[in-house]
Amino acid sequence: MFARSKDDCDLHYEVTGDGDVALVFVHGWMGNVRWWDAQRDAFAKTHRIVALDLAGHGQSSRSRTVWTAEAYANDIVAVVRAVSATRIVLVGHSMSGAYAIAAAPDIDRLAALILVDTLKNLDAVPTAKDVAPMLERYRADYQTAVATMLPQFLFAPGTPRVVADRLTREFLAVSGDTAASLLEPLYHYDARSAARRVRVPVRGIGTDLHPHDIAANRAYFANYAYVDIAGYGHYPMLEAPDVFNAALRTQLSELGL
Repeated sequence: MFARSKDDCDLHYEVTGDGDVALVFVHGWMGNVRWWDAQRDAFAKTHRIVALDLAGHGQSSRSRTVWTAEAYANDIVAVVRAVSATRIVLVGHSMSGAYAIAAAPDIDRLAALILVDTLKNLDAVPTAKDVAPMLERYRADYQTAVATMLPQFLFAPGTPRVVADRLTREFLAVSGDTAASLLEPLYHYDARSAARRVRVPVRGIGTDLHPHDIAANRAYFANYAYVDIAGYGHYPMLEAPDVFNAALRTQLSELGL
């Protein structure tokens, strides 16, 4: 199915299962709805499952000319408004954690946010200046950047080779200019201020690839808790779906969802 964004992009999304609670899964940078297939299969018997492609990703429109965090957040809101459910749980991976937070005030049925290996320390969010050299590398020689930076920063020794190969292929399906443009808005967004506006419970599920700081995040989120999945990289839902699904199920159960 497709929803329409504020700037007239067609936003692809899929709905599976039935239930009063909709789990809305939002992929990270260069992702697509297929990243959540294992979660769809695990939760469709108990929840309505929604997976969406942000503009510029998957089967959604690539016609957007101005890429901003607010536009990505509006993509999420547009899809949620097309979904019939009593309560909404946003599950945002990587860059989309910030966009889920940005979308939160505009979703009146929102019951909780789940952040997947993202925003693990809001006091240490990289700035646009910090990441400028990385984005320049993408634009100058994207293939080399992907070959060297993904294994260094996004994969772990426990990352299955099939997952690493799949993600590498998907990343290289676009140009370096496109990849950089799709990612850059994240570093121009004030996630800390947005976090203070979130009033629903926020739960983090991450790996030990990068450090987290629960105390730091509790200074911004009104209700925050975090669980670690050790031994994997930045993509736990793909690398260890059974382990990730168990952690997600526990978080939802504790929240009564």
